[in-house]
Amino acid sequence: MVEVDPERFEVMVGEALDGIPGELGELMSNVAVTVQHDSGPPGLLGLYQGVPLTRRSAFYAGVLPDRITIFRRAICAVCTSDSEVVDQVRRTVIHEVGHHFGIGDARLRELGY
Repeated sequence: MVEVDPERFEVMVGEALDGIPGELGELMSNVAVTVQHDSGPPGLLGLYQGVPLTRRSAFYAGVLPDRITIFRRAICAVCTSDSEVVDQVRRTVIHEVGHHFGIGDARLRELGY
């Protein structure tokens, strides 16, 4: 396990989001990304909750933002170095953003996320 300061971890998440290609970032809609500093649900490094872009219709209006939560302690627990944490944060953020775009777990795993 690696211990990463909460503020530094939040910077890592921000940098991972900044690394998303601009064309994709512009398509993201009504989604909030947060860091939870405890471990979260067992077995999860991140969690997407909401209505994926591919399932929204003309009736999608007036809803709370989708949520992407990144779990700091869970990620730190599976890493053995600071560079592994950076890589795992990036992969987790991309994985959860993929869900926002309607991509399922199986396909994300095929893509390496």
